[in-house]
Amino acid sequence: MTGINPYINFNGQAEAAFNFYKSVFGGEFATLSRMKEMPPSKECEISDVEKEKVMHVSLPLSNGAVLMGSDVPESYANKMTFGNNISISINAESREETNKLFNGLSDGGTVTMPLGDTFWGAYFGMFTDKFGINWMVNCDNNPK
Repeated sequence: MTGINPYINFNGQAEAAFNFYKSVFGGEFATLSRMKEMPPSKECEISDVEKEKVMHVSLPLSNGAVLMGSDVPESYANKMTFGNNISISINAESREETNKLFNGLSDGGTVTMPLGDTFWGAYFGMFTDKFGINWMVNCDNNPK
């Protein structure tokens, strides 16, 4: 496993929040992607206003830690509420490790996004474990 990082969801304030965090921690965003970069999907249609919201932002901190986040569009099935707006994100080193962690931690929980290949070049899935903790498991297809 290459790392575990916090992932924070927002109701449209992700960009403002991360600009604030950047002003405190310093550094530059490693990634800042908007919803409009996501391929169209019948399962999740987003409005023109939502297209400008943050799909993913990452701010490297120290010692390899990364603070990550996104906005949650109103059209998503899983509505963001304070209390469920943070996940633990695991970056695995292989698909085998990703499967092991995903299957083990999600046992008895609720899968919200099954493991699969994504448009951003990763093998990825999300779930809430049997204790109510949100997890994201990611394996980059072409690690840097």
